[in-house]
Amino acid sequence: MAEPVKRRRRRLDFLIARLTGMTRKQAKQCIRAGRVRVEGMDDSQLKGQARVGIEDAVYLDDELLERESGDRYIMLNKPAGVVSATRDDYDPTVLGLMDPEERRGLHPVGRLDKDTTGLLLLTTDGEWSHRITSPRHACPKVYRVDVAEPLDDETLERLETGIVLRGDNKASYAQHIERISETRILMTLNQGRYHQIKRMIGAVGNRVTGLHRERVGGLVLDDALSEGDYRSLTLDEINSVMPLQDPQEQ
Repeated sequence: MAEPVKRRRRRLDFLIARLTGMTRKQAKQCIRAGRVRVEGMDDSQLKGQARVGIEDAVYLDDELLERESGDRYIMLNKPAGVVSATRDDYDPTVLGLMDPEERRGLHPVGRLDKDTTGLLLLTTDGEWSHRITSPRHACPKVYRVDVAEPLDDETLERLETGIVLRGDNKASYAQHIERISETRILMTLNQGRYHQIKRMIGAVGNRVTGLHRERVGGLVLDDALSEGDYRSLTLDEINSVMPLQDPQEQ
């Protein structure tokens, strides 16, 4: 007699976070507050680490959570010390921050340097990822940049006008710069060249001491996410970064 097929099961807090865009902490708070109901389970069984079948009906505030299908889209608050890669022989990767069930099939959208923190997107959708990173689409990305020495107005103007960096044929420039203090700026880029900010700051005789990405397209890093935390994107958030259907490709 054949053995029965085992049902795939997921942690309840991870499932709620994925389906709603909440953080795992927020999902656990909803479970503890009695706002979550799972068909076939009594209240005493409902804990964050409880595992539910992927076919089980899950309700939040008495509304059925519809299961997602297709690709997944994640925002992660990247800490320093991990690399933006699916695997690495020497350093821990951003995927290592995620539960094994959640990271399957994901890849980083572009990359942040090992010592750079902030908003990193991960997805299973290669086309969406390509459009965000492709120079043709010029998706803007906003970084908080800390430097060693004060930046005067003339230097900021040079960074916006453009600088031809060593080994390049075309100028690298900031689309926009907002001064926060003498040694901190917000820099918007839509070129995405290798180590662009560090090389540009170095070219004007200064040095980057801290680099944090705050925004990609219209998506701002969720301030509820601590370093190393992540959550699913809502459909509106996905489209605020890069529409799933590109009008130029229709």
